[in-house]
Amino acid sequence: MKIVFATNNSHKLDEIRQILGSRVEVLSLKDIGCDVDIPETGSTLEENAMQKAQYVFDHYHIDVFADDTGLEVNVLGGAPGVYSARYAGEGHDSEANMQKLLSELSGTDDRRARFRTVIALIQKVDGEDSVQHTKLFEGIVDGQIIRERRGGEGFGYDPIFQPDGYDETFAELGLEVKNHISHRARATAKLAEYLLK
Repeated sequence: MKIVFATNNSHKLDEIRQILGSRVEVLSLKDIGCDVDIPETGSTLEENAMQKAQYVFDHYHIDVFADDTGLEVNVLGGAPGVYSARYAGEGHDSEANMQKLLSELSGTDDRRARFRTVIALIQKVDGEDSVQHTKLFEGIVDGQIIRERRGGEGFGYDPIFQPDGYDETFAELGLEVKNHISHRARATAKLAEYLLK
């Protein structure tokens, strides 16, 4: 089975390919010749994931899935949420994003948070380029924001997010463990179960 993952983020591609293994050939946007920076103008993770998948399906007529992930912090009312990647500005600067979040939480002991991934899948129906079937999958992992960075693996907020049931951050656990327990792993497992049934 061949499917496009609507991303050029090498970290995400590596994670997804490891999770799906050899059962599914996962192509990137680069693999299909798409070098457009697909807009994400939705106000929810679901809208952004669907927007990216729909763009690829409409322009390339190929089965596709796209994801959007947000870090949702309880005391901040679910922020940064859909704006997680650009929390400190448009530059997608992980260091600046972490620094801003740690600064905003400096005066509170309630550091509960969760990572949530939504995957939008669009497939052709009976080989018809214009007829589509869509489905959403969600993965959540609960945890807390620690007070200072720990670990050198992963990306984004991984150095300051400690999942429930572990004494280490995502950045300390390493990809192999993270890929079994992460929000993206949980959403991808649902996607894989659906694709391979």
